[in-house]
Amino acid sequence: MKRVVFNQKGGVGKTTIVCNLAAIAASRGLRTLVIDLDTQGNSTQYLLGAGAAKPDRTVADFFESTLSFSLQSPPFVSYATNSPYENLDVVAADPRLEELTVKLEAKQKIYKFRDALKKIKGYDAIFIDTPPALNFYARSALIAADRVLIPFDCDEFSRQALYTLIDNIEEIRGDHNEDLAIEGIVVNQFQSRSNLPQRVVGELKAEGRPLLEQTISSSVRVKESHEKHCPMIYLDGSHRVTKEYLALFDALSGEA
Repeated sequence: MKRVVFNQKGGVGKTTIVCNLAAIAASRGLRTLVIDLDTQGNSTQYLLGAGAAKPDRTVADFFESTLSFSLQSPPFVSYATNSPYENLDVVAADPRLEELTVKLEAKQKIYKFRDALKKIKGYDAIFIDTPPALNFYARSALIAADRVLIPFDCDEFSRQALYTLIDNIEEIRGDHNEDLAIEGIVVNQFQSRSNLPQRVVGELKAEGRPLLEQTISSSVRVKESHEKHCPMIYLDGSHRVTKEYLALFDALSGEA
């Protein structure tokens, strides 16, 4: 299963959702790969650590390789780096992604990522983190993925952007990837005692939007997991948010 987590709005928790779901998959014995397509490299830092040595190869090296013709391109798995966690590998982000964008778009390389992932072997689950914009890399991810998970933080601006986001995903599905399915909208940083989040969630459900039942609460413990570069399942397995992520993972896996 190739799952992309995407929202054009920043600060909605894409990286946290990617890394925590991937960590749970790995802890369940699934060979798991995280691909970080965001130039900020937050997933890379979360899973490899800010002080980790720069990987020998990054996702920028893969995209750069697509710009020149080669009969024997390296397999995509050769760009992966082992994380400190068993069964969990990372294809690291790289600031060079930004400077490569114009060349990749000019040479119409939008399908190269999809083609590379079709050939990948040895992984049970693939999670793709994306930039907060519908740019070349986000489109590449949506074209390559089987499922898209949309984080949502109950902000009114997020709500208005959500409608455009769903339309954009549906357009990509229609034009490039008919197998892409919106897996659901996951409400992140949810504050159950506040009136606004409850009202917004209720209204979106009434509109028939595909909200997932499991929400993810706001917690300082999650910020601590970022600081320690340690997903919640490994940092604090009994924490409320960890249990929410476990329930979300099971729901997505059809085990709930």
